[in-house]
Amino acid sequence: MMVPLALMMLGALVAATAPRLMARAEWPDREPVLALWVWQCVVATVLLCCVLAMSLFGAAAWEAVRSHLFGHAPRVVVEAYALKEYGPWSGVLAAVLAGGGAWTAVMLTREVRDARARRRKRRADLLRRSPLLPGEEPSGDRLVVLEGDRPEAWWLHGATPQLVVTTSALRRLKGRQLDALIAHEQGHARARHDVLLYCASALAAGFPQVPVFAAFRDQVHRLVELAADDVASRRFGRLTIALALVELNEDRGVFGPCPAQCAQLPHRVHRLLAPAPRFTPGRRLRMTAVAALVPAIPLLVTFIPGLSALTY
Repeated sequence: MMVPLALMMLGALVAATAPRLMARAEWPDREPVLALWVWQCVVATVLLCCVLAMSLFGAAAWEAVRSHLFGHAPRVVVEAYALKEYGPWSGVLAAVLAGGGAWTAVMLTREVRDARARRRKRRADLLRRSPLLPGEEPSGDRLVVLEGDRPEAWWLHGATPQLVVTTSALRRLKGRQLDALIAHEQGHARARHDVLLYCASALAAGFPQVPVFAAFRDQVHRLVELAADDVASRRFGRLTIALALVELNEDRGVFGPCPAQCAQLPHRVHRLLAPAPRFTPGRRLRMTAVAALVPAIPLLVTFIPGLSALTY
């Protein structure tokens, strides 16, 4: 009985402490890719705790589940978990946790469906603003230029991803700034940031009362932009991508007094112009390894009784 309860307590502890620790840390802005990895490990740990606890509660409540989980296990291993002592409430807890997993799948499906609908709408709008001429076939070009008075640029995902830039943006972007902007968007595409954003949004929308999921969504939206900025800056320099961001957004009032949600862009520009020193490769490797070990903790908690029983 103690193992699933310990898993639930561990998941609650990680969910409560991780957002506070990450909010106080200053290093995520210096290493956004590493910070994204740490956040994924934290969320994976919370979800793994729930899945393992659900499995043990289900094994205690229903013979069919127990036969699948412990069908080939020695008797001493089964006895070490004392499944018969869990009580009748184990089935209720297993059902609640299973319902949470099903709700997560529903929210993720809805998030992906809505994203595809938005993408279809934007492609239809793109075709309306830039229609094909008679006899012209869709070219699948990576860059599409639209007539427009506002400097805008956005990336359309899909089977034929495209970067859409308005003529006003082209007039503002100088030198290699357009190349830096393309590299920024390609950084998003190569790292599949869209998949990470879907998962983060689905968890936050499905469980709004769980702070770790809301913090995960907010931080992912911020960190993926910093990571893409770094990709572009490594190829074209920090000043180039910073100037491109300024040229595209200076008429929108984001560099003056603005709400908190508008403060991200000035912070990105300041970060590019006054970069903090990065971690050494050794330190990044150590932090990556430590973060990867965090999801192993619930596995260790789950298997300790069985492994202990086999050693005696």
